[in-house]
Amino acid sequence: MDAEPIETARLTLLPLAVEHAAEMAEALDDPALHEFTGGSPSTAGELRDRYARMIAGPAGGDDLWLNWVIRVTETGRLAGYVQATVTSGRAWVAWVVGTPWQGRGVATEAATAMVAWLRERGVRSFAAAVHPAHTASAAVARRAGLTPTPATEDGETIWESAP
Repeated sequence: MDAEPIETARLTLLPLAVEHAAEMAEALDDPALHEFTGGSPSTAGELRDRYARMIAGPAGGDDLWLNWVIRVTETGRLAGYVQATVTSGRAWVAWVVGTPWQGRGVATEAATAMVAWLRERGVRSFAAAVHPAHTASAAVARRAGLTPTPATEDGETIWESAP
């Protein structure tokens, strides 16, 4: 399975390319995006290197790394990304949307479109790790069909879908 473009009412999810690095560095250039995950904004060069590794995929094993950038149709601008690591019919999913696009349903629309696309291709269950204080990300997880579990990993609540 390879990432393909996914169209929604307001967005296009484009398979990640190294050429997206400069615009993504700009879209994600806000230290507040790292409040729950740690770290700091990446430079375009750092993203180019990271994207090249991500596109190459994991070394060995049965995992698939699927990554998309989110393009807002109305403006043509990149607003963030969604990603999935698929193993044996289960996908760990994640999303990040730049500060200017938050609160507009972009993360929800992108995450639910990605989950639907993966389901159509046989993925049976989904999981995400969400910081317990990150209410916006919890809302995205819920709208994508996930529910919180008692499990935690690195201080984050594990959210899962029913198979």
